[in-house]
Amino acid sequence: MHLQQRINAFVKLGEFISQFSTKVIQKKDNVEHNAIFFDGFKHQIKLAEEHNGWFTQENITFALQGWVDALTLQNLKKWLQPYNLDAVNPKKVAIIMAGNIPLVGFHDFISVLISGHRVLVKQSSNDKHLLPFLAKYLEYVENDFKNKIEFTEEKLTHFDAVIATGSNNTARYFEYYFKGKPSIIRNNRNSVAVLNGKETKEDLQQLAEDIFRYYGLGCRNVSKLFVPKNYNFDTFFEAIYHWHHIIEKAKYANNYDYNKAVYLMSEFDMLENGFFMIKEDASYTSPIATVFYEYYDDANQLKQKIKADANQIQCIVSNGFTSHEIAFGKTQKPELWDYADNVDTIAFLLEI
Repeated sequence: MHLQQRINAFVKLGEFISQFSTKVIQKKDNVEHNAIFFDGFKHQIKLAEEHNGWFTQENITFALQGWVDALTLQNLKKWLQPYNLDAVNPKKVAIIMAGNIPLVGFHDFISVLISGHRVLVKQSSNDKHLLPFLAKYLEYVENDFKNKIEFTEEKLTHFDAVIATGSNNTARYFEYYFKGKPSIIRNNRNSVAVLNGKETKEDLQQLAEDIFRYYGLGCRNVSKLFVPKNYNFDTFFEAIYHWHHIIEKAKYANNYDYNKAVYLMSEFDMLENGFFMIKEDASYTSPIATVFYEYYDDANQLKQKIKADANQIQCIVSNGFTSHEIAFGKTQKPELWDYADNVDTIAFLLEI
């Protein structure tokens, strides 16, 4: 199968997904194989929402819209242009996927297939409904993908390389278990925002998207703020208030109530507004409904700290702080060439 065939297949997959990426799911007349797949995928979205309380339809459709935006002919060509994919020796690549947000392992899945390899997928039980259905659609669009996609719930065997994502503890297990195989092993990371006190209300409103989307469960969600000494949080709390409806979600509300009770009983200082808390803390990993913050005096010293802690940080949200920053509101809208942990997946796949 030629590269252009693979690209064309993923463009068609993006067109299929586009029917499900809005608040109102709407069937289109010009999408291939809709008679077979449209109602089925609509049902899979419903199953995913019922199976995992964090996977609301709003968050599922938001994730799908991200893939609609990514899977265009222009984006796919731009992504793959730097690589020579003409002489790939096909191997079987295993992917162990996380399940914290909908389709979180989709980029690895696409990367393996579009580079010409076969894929063996072990999904998280938290996110098991959407991807197998999309994989089946892909096989219908391009027959040459048949026998190149395999899902398993069993122990992984007979593969040539692995991409595995998990917690810090499971990552250590992965490193030991897969030490004889070419691998990408990912562990816990969090994202940070560096504020300078000059942000506009619109900036902070956009930052709320980086904090609250997917209930803060993604590694690209901002879980830590760095703020200048004597920073006034009033404007910040005012700007994020439009997300107050999030407390209506029972799972989120339960976490908010629990973490608030823990802080109060422990007599920790924190600020809260009825649906969200901020707490001064040196850690990067904050619990649900909470963001940690830390003061800084000198921007250059902060850059050195962030550089030293780079293996804990996924994204840096700021305006003018660093050359590789992400704009406010954009953490959950990565491009195809925005690789997790800054590890080039395609380059890895070309070397195995």
